[in-house]
Amino acid sequence: MFYCKLRDMDILKNAHTKTVFAVTLGCKLNYAETSSILERFVRMGWRIASRNEQPDIVIVHTCAVTGQAEQKSRQQIRRMIRTYPSSRIVVTGCYAQLSPDCIGNIEGVDVILGSKEKFAVDRYVAGSQSGLVKHVSDVATIDHPVPAHSLIESREKGRTRAFLKIQDGCDYGCAYCAIPLARGRSLSIDPAVVLEGAHALAGAGYREIVLTGVNIAAYHSGGLNVAGLLRLLDRVDVLRIRVSSIEPDCLTDELIDVVASSQRIMPHFHLPLQGGSDPMLRAMGRRYTIRHYRERLLEALRRIPECAAGADVMTGYPGESDEHFQSAYDCIASLPVAYLHIFPCSVRPGTALARQVRDGLRQPVPPETVRQRSRLLHELGERKKREYLASFVGREVDVLIEEQTTSRGQTASCSGYTRNYLRVQIAPVDQGFRASVVGEERRVKVLKISGDLDLEGIFVT
Repeated sequence: MFYCKLRDMDILKNAHTKTVFAVTLGCKLNYAETSSILERFVRMGWRIASRNEQPDIVIVHTCAVTGQAEQKSRQQIRRMIRTYPSSRIVVTGCYAQLSPDCIGNIEGVDVILGSKEKFAVDRYVAGSQSGLVKHVSDVATIDHPVPAHSLIESREKGRTRAFLKIQDGCDYGCAYCAIPLARGRSLSIDPAVVLEGAHALAGAGYREIVLTGVNIAAYHSGGLNVAGLLRLLDRVDVLRIRVSSIEPDCLTDELIDVVASSQRIMPHFHLPLQGGSDPMLRAMGRRYTIRHYRERLLEALRRIPECAAGADVMTGYPGESDEHFQSAYDCIASLPVAYLHIFPCSVRPGTALARQVRDGLRQPVPPETVRQRSRLLHELGERKKREYLASFVGREVDVLIEEQTTSRGQTASCSGYTRNYLRVQIAPVDQGFRASVVGEERRVKVLKISGDLDLEGIFVT
């Protein structure tokens, strides 16, 4: 599935094994793609370096979903240049696609690759060794999605959760969103290829597979929608399959039925709300109303046992009045969501929102007002999460153990996630407990809520 041709490149001719290192910013999709890029290098005889080495190539996979994400990307690029002065620095990802000239102005960057070029390993190593190399194509020329998933041949020991890309790009055209400009139109990966990747991940020892994409609910390939794909994936011999973010207008009865009838597909949805009032949703170009969002959320919670649903909420959208915000706050307070992700609006260049602000059609919200609204929503989110967690205290839950710490040869603590994605810290009852339980699903009794808003419990003996 992953291949490339490397022809007569000096960087591959040296006797010692070449090394590559990568850092990733942003979404789960980026992480899946970084892993597949690294796996292509491994299949060509390269080795993935550790942080303490001086690799031949350093890859920075960037994000551009917000202005802050771009700032973090620039900081990471400069950090890699300082840390690995003798390495070739290659920058790719959404920020590289949208702002290659800005990245090119950072002294020490050697190669910039756009969304179409990021999987072409020859572009990472070919070209001038002393001058900037830039390959960034228009995303309109992307006509097929490239499969990607977590590492298989070089899987990190103890890693239990894998990411599997099923889709890329988006056709929704929300007014504020730059991701279609960075990744192009919605394209779905052939179901046979998705299944091949899922079986490979299961065979490599991963216990949970998380489906990723830009808009995975828009999946359509081989006559299947996302519900049909899930039915096929439900037959893969893996403990858990988790769906990531689902657009509310795509949370159909069919999709709910598939999740409700499965023991393998986890009872957990992330449903982006973004705007909490109908006027703001219309301004954003979202495809649902508050009434529709609430109806879909309640239907999923009603029909799927122990289902948890979280939401993204954007505040400070240009034109958001005090009345709009209060309506959003009251709406969110009334929704039975398990957690909230709060984001201040970031006006992205090239979007419809940026043009509206430029032309005076929408007025920016003062920064101090945005901070105040964000603080109120964060406080509301903390209360909602605490209330949801409290409903599990005293109960038993199934936890997939992902981490295990030791002290003096004995297990000090374990942690993992429930089926509905609640993090649980576990203290072993037997202080002489030595066996590794990472990758096992264990029954845990929840005792309390931690100060970090995790659950705390003990193994059920």
